[in-house]
This record gives sequence, C-alpha cells and structure tokens, in this order.
Amino acid sequence: MTPEEKEGRLLDLLRSMESVIVAYSGGVDSAYLAKAAYVALGERALAVTARSASYPQAEMEEATRIAQLIGIPHRFVDTDELSDPNYAANPTNRCYFCKSELFSKLEPMARELGYKRLVYGAIADDRGDFRPGQQAARELGIRAPMDEADLTKEDIRHLSRKWDLPTWNKASFACLSSRFAYGNRITEEKLHTVEAAEQFLRESGFWQFRVRHHEEIARIEIPVDEMRRLFEGGLRERIVARFKELGYKYVTLDLLGFRSGSMNEGIARPQTLLNMVK
Repeated sequence: MTPEEKEGRLLDLLRSMESVIVAYSGGVDSAYLAKAAYVALGERALAVTARSASYPQAEMEEATRIAQLIGIPHRFVDTDELSDPNYAANPTNRCYFCKSELFSKLEPMARELGYKRLVYGAIADDRGDFRPGQQAARELGIRAPMDEADLTKEDIRHLSRKWDLPTWNKASFACLSSRFAYGNRITEEKLHTVEAAEQFLRESGFWQFRVRHHEEIARIEIPVDEMRRLFEGGLRERIVARFKELGYKYVTLDLLGFRSGSMNEGIARPQTLLNMVK
C-alpha cells in the first residue's frame, strides 16, 4: 500500500470510532494522529497532553502551538507517575507504569466529556522494539490506529509534509525518564537537571540529541556528523561549564553517536548491539 492508501485507511478507522481523545505529545507521530483525527472527526476529536516533570516545558509549548495550527481542541491533564514507586524505581518496564498513569487519567475524562475512544501514537515501526507501554494500552483497550493502518515513521513524515505539519522533520523525542539507566531511581530533581542540560544543547543549535544521566556523569549523544561542531568556537568549553553548573562532575561524548532508545541496549540481543556499530 502507498502512504496515501494507508492514510485513507487511518481516516476510515478514525471515522468508525465516532469520537476520540488523542494522547498527544506534539511529537512526529502524535501530531500526525491529531491532524488525522481532526480531518476525520472535526470537533469530535480532542488532543490531550500529559503535564508532568518528565515532559519538558519547551515541548509543552511546542505541543500547544502545533495543536493551534492543526485546529484541534487541546487540553492538558496532570499526571504524577513519580508518585508510583514502581515507576520511580525505573525498572525495564517503566513505560508500562507511565502509560497506565496516563490512561487512568484519560479514561474518566473521556467518559465525562462523551468521547467514545482513546487513541495513541504507536506505529508499525514500534512492533519490533521494546515497548512495555503498549502492554498497558492493550490491557485497557486503547487503540493505536496508525499501527492498525500499517503506517511507518517514513510514511508519517511524508504525509505530515503533505499536510504542512512542521513536525514532518522534527527530531525524535522520548520522555526525560528515558535518559536514565534502568534501576537508576528517577526523581523530579534529576529530571529538571536533564531538562536544563538538553535545553542548553538545543540553544546551542543541536537538532537531535540526548543527555543520558549516570549520576555524576552526563553522556551526550549527538549524530556522528555533528561531533566536529563541539570543538569549534569554544562550544565544548561552554557545554562543560554549563553541565558542571548543573551538578555533573564528568561530561562525556558517546562516540557511537545519537540513537533513540540507547538505554535499551543493555537488554537488547547481542546481534542488535553489533548492528549498531556497523
């Protein structure tokens, strides 16, 4: 099927749901889903963004701007996943507890406002990755219409560009809790530290990046072809100074470069790790 044919299937799926709340972060996938829901259902679609310490202020502002551009009604809901000791302990299935908290807040909202379905932004590419949050969605009957329509990330970027969505080339993003090694306890203070560190990289002109938090060590991931920039114009020195202000004792560069989900590498199969360096 072409991307356009998959999009037609997605719109049909959404229309069949009659009214939906979209779990919306403002990222590439959820922005496209929000746009599709609005095209299919108009005012019978609502985008809802979870507001918590694991979601940066800059992303919240961007999500608001994009929702306004789409035209879809948009609300925030406060979530408190850090109050769940299962989440704060940061086990390998941390995302299960995060999604459970989110959906537990969205379900009563849907009932109160009269929306028939909750949908979220899982896509076909996610099927082969470690995604415990999908288990929570399945248990609660939350639909993933883009996955059902077999839409890939490549399809979504292509179709987002046709719809003039500014997210068509937006960098991949995951919640700030993904910056911590499994078993490293997550606190609000640590999340704010990572947020400030990544904001500095953003202000320094980097597009795709992660700051992985290893207590007193910050491990910076940026694309390999951007590493040269770190050593130009005093940028390396400014980054080191800022990160030390934030409390890091050591500031390191990961020579493997940026890769989404790198904290999953410790639980990945050996062949997966070999492929990363090829």
